[in-house]
Amino acid sequence: MRAPYGLNVLDNCTTCPVRGEHPFCNLSVRAVQRLNEIKATAIYPKGTMLFIEGQQPRGVFVLCAGKAKLSTTSREGKTVITKISESGDVLGLNAVVSNRPYEVTAEMMEPGQANFIPRDALLQFMKEFGEVAMGVGAQLSRNYFTAYEEIRTLGLTTSPSEKFAKLLLSWSTKPPQGDGSSQFKLTLTHEEIAETIGTTRETVSRLFSEFRKKQMLQVKGSTLVIRNRTALENIVQL
Repeated sequence: MRAPYGLNVLDNCTTCPVRGEHPFCNLSVRAVQRLNEIKATAIYPKGTMLFIEGQQPRGVFVLCAGKAKLSTTSREGKTVITKISESGDVLGLNAVVSNRPYEVTAEMMEPGQANFIPRDALLQFMKEFGEVAMGVGAQLSRNYFTAYEEIRTLGLTTSPSEKFAKLLLSWSTKPPQGDGSSQFKLTLTHEEIAETIGTTRETVSRLFSEFRKKQMLQVKGSTLVIRNRTALENIVQL
């Protein structure tokens, strides 16, 4: 089904073409049929808040298409982006399982689709199907390691340039091209990058300028090209 923003709505989990690629969705036929019964599909515009930090956990969102940023804000108003979630991620799972308020705010970074599963329905789903409980456990484990890496980056990495280089390397996951370069779509603003690595927007702008002058990266519109991966890796190892 075609929808606004040019999205192809996947409203039936049993016929989803990418179901097998995502751990939580890669379930048996019976489990997927049950998932179809308890979830509600919706398209969300860019900027939509799926849930807000401190809100009681009413359910989880299985991200089918698009990206969402997870962030936390201090009393002084400083915001830190803890993760950029992509297709297949289950948002709000920690809070729903522990029955504690959402620890982060989830905001759509671009138009996308998510399946909402109410908390009570999810807990019953886990009781009925052991494979679902295993999938939830695997997702919680990945959440733990993501938080661990975030703490290491913010707490043990001393210089902004090292944090910036590490972030760029984490985004460059595709194999390099013939000339050794790699590229990806840059979806974050300088302000959002600053919130991800715990620095200021001005510092991020300066780092972009410095890395371009040293021919480590190149920006073409919304595409970022890493031209010298080895140089970035050397910065991280300092």
